Amino acid sequence: MPQYDYEIVNGEGELTKGQIEAASPAEVARRLGSDGQTLVGVKESPATTLPTFRRRLRTVDLVIAFRELATLLSSGVSLGDAVISQSKGSYHPQLVAAFDEISKELMRGANFLGAVRAAKLPLPDHLYHLVEAGELSGHLAESLTRAVEQMEYDRHVAGELRSALTYPAILVASCAAAVLAVFFFVVPEFVHLLEGDAELPLVSELVLGTGAWFNDNRWLVVAIVIAVAFTVAALFRNPNIRQRFVDTLARLPLLGQWYSETDTAKWAMVMSAMLTSRVELVGALGLAARGVRVSRRRAMLDRALADVRGGETLSTALEKQDALTATGYNLIRVGEQSGQLPEMMRSLATLYEENSSRRMKRVLTLIEPVAILAIGAFIGTIFIGVILAITAVNNVPF
Repeated sequence: MPQYDYEIVNGEGELTKGQIEAASPAEVARRLGSDGQTLVGVKESPATTLPTFRRRLRTVDLVIAFRELATLLSSGVSLGDAVISQSKGSYHPQLVAAFDEISKELMRGANFLGAVRAAKLPLPDHLYHLVEAGELSGHLAESLTRAVEQMEYDRHVAGELRSALTYPAILVASCAAAVLAVFFFVVPEFVHLLEGDAELPLVSELVLGTGAWFNDNRWLVVAIVIAVAFTVAALFRNPNIRQRFVDTLARLPLLGQWYSETDTAKWAMVMSAMLTSRVELVGALGLAARGVRVSRRRAMLDRALADVRGGETLSTALEKQDALTATGYNLIRVGEQSGQLPEMMRSLATLYEENSSRRMKRVLTLIEPVAILAIGAFIGTIFIGVILAITAVNNVPF
């Protein structure tokens, strides 16, 4: 007979958890209800199995689950039934447990915002604000849909960023691997040329000397490479180090402009979603500014927020801080005058996203030939050093 985990509330409102053996959930409800207690939740206890490795919860899992929840709500399904339906879906186990927790919180009388917070899912701040605005306005389905769209947009931007940085990283890693391979396996074959009496060119002595050192200390080199890789990985887990990397990236000539435009597009999209859900302007500005990753731009937006609190219009405050382009100020000004600021913010996000995509393609077009030339020049120098050594030893004019 299966075991069931249950939660009950007694007459004094105290919550009690326990486990009971029964033929079905209905029997659990009947047996516990006969004692005058209110059954809050019941589910079959999982069978004891060997521990298994489980993949981490990804953003795409959250997007799919909450998009389906928003679809159910838009179709007229009640919030309680929609959440229960999601708790029975074939999602990531952490999501299933979270929806089950949300359902229990709703049954205890909590609002949806409080229930979602209690589930402790790795959700962005803007989702909570949009959910709160949706509950207050009575348009929870629409607000949740916008929150999911913003999460999907953030995932798209993060994916583009990873794609843009992965290609240069692969080129650099390939260059380093090629150079190490030459020093490990090719140059050591010619190290004996250093033992002769012939006077070698400086480039040959440097190349062969480096090859000899690599050959004598190969395990040290491997240990250094592994240590550097682990050190870099450990450093990037530190938020302060990641922030410094982002700020450094934003100061580079081409990559910096591209990254800043991507960051601004994300800010404008969050502003559009918040304003569409009737979040007041100051609150939307503060929340959107927290999502900006470049410190300098975030400071600009914080100062603009202070100016808006002081009574200035958004377009004037942003222009005063030189936070956008002239086109951006004009779009926001038109939105303020026409009462269509959310739509203008979305147009601004689209504009910056298109500009950043074009700039990214331009940067990648430049990186490939530069990397190939650098790899070729480095390896070519190594082989020239080897050839010059051979010709010097054999007195062959070069």
